[in-house]
Amino acid sequence: MIRFEGVVKRFGTLTVLDGLDLELPAGQTTAIIGLSGSGKSVALKHIVGLLTPDAGRVVFEGQVVHEIEPDELAALRSRVGYVFQFAALLDSLRVGDNIRLGLRRQGLPPGEVEERVRQSLAVVELPDAGERYPAELSGGMRKRVGIARAIALRPDYILFDEPTTGLDPITTATMDAMMLRARNELGATSVLVSHDMRSVFAVADRVAMLHEGRIRLVGTVAEIQASQDPVVRDFIEGRPAASRPGPGERGGP
Repeated sequence: MIRFEGVVKRFGTLTVLDGLDLELPAGQTTAIIGLSGSGKSVALKHIVGLLTPDAGRVVFEGQVVHEIEPDELAALRSRVGYVFQFAALLDSLRVGDNIRLGLRRQGLPPGEVEERVRQSLAVVELPDAGERYPAELSGGMRKRVGIARAIALRPDYILFDEPTTGLDPITTATMDAMMLRARNELGATSVLVSHDMRSVFAVADRVAMLHEGRIRLVGTVAEIQASQDPVVRDFIEGRPAASRPGPGERGGP
């Protein structure tokens, strides 16, 4: 279980998170949605200590993330696979070597390293990509390699930061399938940050909407889809708030 408890994060005079409270139950996929700039990725980075809250705390299985010692933080991070928005692959290394880096840091024997590279590329349906360079791959393929690198570590948690941004609908559907397969095969707890509602509804068990630095609503996919909260409806329908009909303006069928 991961919990955000009253988390506040400011950048200069801008308050991005303003008392964020949220639980991320074990064994489920929780999607965090919200407008661009609403703090979704900022929240995600607090889980692994890439950012420190100005107030409040993130509790990771009983440990307050920003209070633990560096060696404990390293151990925590070794249990988390982080899939970055733009894959964050090292262009100078072949795909296989990008995946091997984290495995070698874990001190795994060479034979197990190679087996995990093979298995993770098979999961994302890129079995022959190990000797290619990232520049030789499409954007969608690079993102799939990002998933392969994360799952090769056999993490207990996987964090997906905008994994379908910039992808066409067919490639997005492929990424959704990869995320589901990665979660199901590992049994990992997953957190998906996204504004792509089709992807969210396909992948998530629970959805939390971040609005003005706090959680506006959290529930199952069905509960979010049925919500009559005007802010939630504007977002999932892709409708600017200024265009929201006033009372009695919706008209007939």
